[in-house]
Amino acid sequence: MKHILKYTTVIALFLGFAACNNDDDTPQVVNEEEVITTLTVTLVPQGGGNTITLTSRDLDGEGPNDPVISISGDLTANTTYTGAVTFLNETETPVEDITEEVVEEADEHQVFYVPSSALNVVFTYGNFDSNNNPLGTVFNAETGDASSGTLTVVLRHEPQKPNNGTLADAGGETDISVTFNVTIQ
Repeated sequence: MKHILKYTTVIALFLGFAACNNDDDTPQVVNEEEVITTLTVTLVPQGGGNTITLTSRDLDGEGPNDPVISISGDLTANTTYTGAVTFLNETETPVEDITEEVVEEADEHQVFYVPSSALNVVFTYGNFDSNNNPLGTVFNAETGDASSGTLTVVLRHEPQKPNNGTLADAGGETDISVTFNVTIQ
């Protein structure tokens, strides 16, 4: 009787462990996050003038070196700019234009332009996803009077859409966020 009880217990434990095996043969789809080394914002003044570019380049990704940030000049007060943002992966040869993927997956992305309260500029989206929610790879920027402050450009992956235009309401994951020191003269 002891042997039967002992063998029954061993078999029950073995079957219990085997039943708990979560060996699912269905592979989980992994949507790898894009590697973005370079973000460039191009601002072309309507009616003529100097094109302004804001660039952040971080060729070592999450390595020890800080991104190199450059701005080609100051914005002009009381001017409307037609703008575009591009995202590149310069670790690839040839360079991979991530902007194309962002546009193709517009329902899963949104670009946010967040000026500090001191910076006198308003952004208006110029392109949208299939549900008419903002995408933001093209936009208009309308400057007011002279001011200076920061402009943060953020690409969000899988934000809530529609949202109220704020990062807090949008949620999602940040693919890249860069802050530029901007002057309007």
